[in-house]
Amino acid sequence: MQANASESQVLFKIEHNDKVGRYAVASCDFNPGDVIFTETPFAFGPKADSPPVCLGCCIPVNVSTFCSSCKWPVCNNKCQEIPAHKYAECSLFSKNKVQFQSIENPELTCLQYECITPLRILLAIKANPERWEEEVKMMESHNNKRKSKPIWRFNQINIVNYLRGPCKLDFDEELIHTVCGILESNAFEARSISGHPIRCLFPKLAILSHNCVSNISHSIVCTGSGDDQDFSVTVRAATKVCEGDELFSSYTYSFWPTLTRREFLKESKYFDCSCARCSDPTELGTHMSTIRCNQCTTGFLTSTNSLDNNAPWKCSNCNEPLESSHVKNLFIKIQQELDAADNSHPQIRLKLLEALLRKYEKILHPQNSYCCILRSSLIDMCGKLKNNCELDLIERKKDYCEQLLKVVDVIEPGYTRTRGVTLHELFISLVFITVNETEINKNELIRRLQEILEILEESTNILKLEPESTFEGKIGIFSKMLFQQLKEHFDDVVHGRMELTNVLYFTKK
Repeated sequence: MQANASESQVLFKIEHNDKVGRYAVASCDFNPGDVIFTETPFAFGPKADSPPVCLGCCIPVNVSTFCSSCKWPVCNNKCQEIPAHKYAECSLFSKNKVQFQSIENPELTCLQYECITPLRILLAIKANPERWEEEVKMMESHNNKRKSKPIWRFNQINIVNYLRGPCKLDFDEELIHTVCGILESNAFEARSISGHPIRCLFPKLAILSHNCVSNISHSIVCTGSGDDQDFSVTVRAATKVCEGDELFSSYTYSFWPTLTRREFLKESKYFDCSCARCSDPTELGTHMSTIRCNQCTTGFLTSTNSLDNNAPWKCSNCNEPLESSHVKNLFIKIQQELDAADNSHPQIRLKLLEALLRKYEKILHPQNSYCCILRSSLIDMCGKLKNNCELDLIERKKDYCEQLLKVVDVIEPGYTRTRGVTLHELFISLVFITVNETEINKNELIRRLQEILEILEESTNILKLEPESTFEGKIGIFSKMLFQQLKEHFDDVVHGRMELTNVLYFTKK
C-alpha cells in the first residue's frame, strides 16, 4: 500500500520492547516526501532560560507593558487577549494575585518564566484529560535519573515550589517533576510569528526513536494569527521507507562529531546512542570525527571503540595512540573558536571563517564535523551576499557545496532541508559561474545547463514541501518558478536566442 496521508491519518503503529520502550513503525510504504502524520501540540510556551517575553505572542519585551488582569508582561492590550495566555496562566495568576516581579535587565534569563510552559501543560491536563492519558502521560520523563542531577533541585525551587506555593496549584510534586522531565526530554523547538524560539510538546512526534541518521523530516509552522496563534508539525518520509521499518527522528545536531553527539544525548536524553553511525569510528565513511596524525604525514586517527567515549584513538598509518581526552579538548577548543567567529563583525567574518577552515584542514580530516560546519556557514554567508561576491569566491562556494553534499548525503539523506538548501546554493553558484564564462562551446553549455537543471529540480522537489511561511518554503516557491522557466527556455539559451540571466533573473558581472 502506498502512503496518501490526510491530516487526520497517522500511518504508523506503536510497538514496544524492554530495551527502548515505545517506538513507531511504518504501516505502509513511503516515498521521500510522503506525509506520515500531522499534529498540533499538547501545549507550547517559552523555552527554558528564556528572557522576558510577551505571554501572548512570545516576542521579547522590555517589561514596560503588563496584562491588565495578571500584571505579567505583554506587548499590548491585544496580546493579553490571546487564548494561549488568557485561558492559561493569566486566569491562575489573576485569581491568586501572582504578579511579575520587577527585573533590572530584560535581555537576561528570567527565572520567573521557568514555570510558564510546565504550568500550561498541567492546565492542559485538566482541560484535555483524554489526550493526556492516551498520548502524553506515557512519555519518558526519566525521573529516576534526574533526581540525582542539579536540574531536579533547580526545578523543585523554581517550578514545583512556585506552582504549589504562590500559584496554589493542586498538583502533587511528583507529577510536576514528571511534566518537567517530559518537557526536557521530548519538547521540540518552534518559532513564533515574531520568529522567537519557543518549545512545543508533540506527543506523536516524540514517540519516534532517535537515530543519528534519521529517515524522517519534520516541519513546525506557526498557524493562525497573532490573535490566536497555534502550531502544527508535519512529519514526512525523508527517504524510502518500507512497511514495517522503524521510523527514526534525530534528537541532536547532525553535524556534531560522535563524541559530542553521544555526550549530549547522555546528558540531556539519558541514553547511550549505539546507532550505526555512532558504532562506526569513521561515521559511515564520512570521517566526521577523524583527525590528522601529528606523528606521521599520511595517517588519520579514529577511535578504537566509538561507543566508549574514553577509548583511546589510533593512527591508521603509524598506529600512534592518543588519549580520548586530547580529542575532546581539541573539539572543545575548536568549538570555542567557531563561537568567537560567529560573534565577529560581519565585514570580517567571511575572511575569518575561511582562515579557520584552512587552519582546521591541516589538523582535521577534510570532512571532519568542524570543517563541515565552517563550509555550511560560508555557504550561508555567500548566499546572503549573492551578486556582490567576486567570481573566485563563488567558485569556492561551489566547492564548499559539493564537499558538504558528500557528507550530507550520508548523515541527512533524502528530502531534508539541509540537502535542499545546499543544492539550491550549488545551483546558484553554477549559474553564476556559467554566466561569467567568457568562452564556452555549445556542448559544454548543454552539459552545464543539464546539470544545473537536475540540481534545481532536486532542490525544488525538497523545498516545495516546506511551509510557505518559512525561509526554506520561500526558496521552494522561487525554485519552482525558476525550474519551469529554465526548462521552457532551455533551447533558447543553448542557441543564443536568450541570455541565461534573462531566464533566471541574475545580473552578469
